[in-house]
Amino acid sequence: MQAETTFIRPATSWTSLGLRELWEYRELLFFLTWRDIKVRYKQTALGAAWAIIQPVFMMLVFSLFFGRLAGMPSDGIPYPVFTFCALLPWQLFAHSLAESSNSLVANERLITKVYFPRLVVPIAAVLGGLVDFGIAFVILLGMMVYFGIVPGLAALALPGLILLAMLTALAVGLWLSALNVQYRDVRYTINFLIQFWLFATPVAYPSSIVPAAWRPLYGLNPMAGVVEGFRWALLGKAEPPGTMLWVSVAVVIALLIGGLYYFRSMEQEFADVV
Repeated sequence: MQAETTFIRPATSWTSLGLRELWEYRELLFFLTWRDIKVRYKQTALGAAWAIIQPVFMMLVFSLFFGRLAGMPSDGIPYPVFTFCALLPWQLFAHSLAESSNSLVANERLITKVYFPRLVVPIAAVLGGLVDFGIAFVILLGMMVYFGIVPGLAALALPGLILLAMLTALAVGLWLSALNVQYRDVRYTINFLIQFWLFATPVAYPSSIVPAAWRPLYGLNPMAGVVEGFRWALLGKAEPPGTMLWVSVAVVIALLIGGLYYFRSMEQEFADVV
């Protein structure tokens, strides 16, 4: 019986995203995600406690300087839970963006030796952040019980908001990871971008301080819609993000589609350049 021969050829057009092929490699996606999770906590003194330490300490700093000293409003919500609720999606986004942006360079040996859809690498980096998010989310639930905050039916929107935060990180990460292969100084801009983005997002302050006429424009920052959506879904804010959230969704869709096509157009050069 003659063995079946499979020919692997470079794509003749960058219009194909290869999503069917990506699905065929779903087991590889799972193993890469699980590997990233294990490596993160391997030989660490505190292990998974880092998922709690980072947002908790940031909450304490924001509560002291912004909440107490600067008197920043919090829409009638206790400031610690107000800012911690925002820090959860922010930490998920920031971690996923940093990891996905550096994922191709970090997996240089794998990319140059074995063929598989390169999209698997940044997607696995984004999925790995869900573990830290889940651990820290338990702390948020404890804080909500302490302050007597009971979420309503809006909490049903939470999975969609989590997905939006991850897609935002993936959309930007696809652009930066492909650029990072070509230009290694891109990695030096990632931390600066994340720091700048943090203060451009209503984490330590409410979006209500932005004039109402400007809030749809503020939604051009996708994380603004995500953060305000989290507060609305979990903390019982009366006003939903509304137009600002839908603008954020549209921006993420545009960034993701553009990022996918750009990533695919550069993919056949990764093994030679990385």
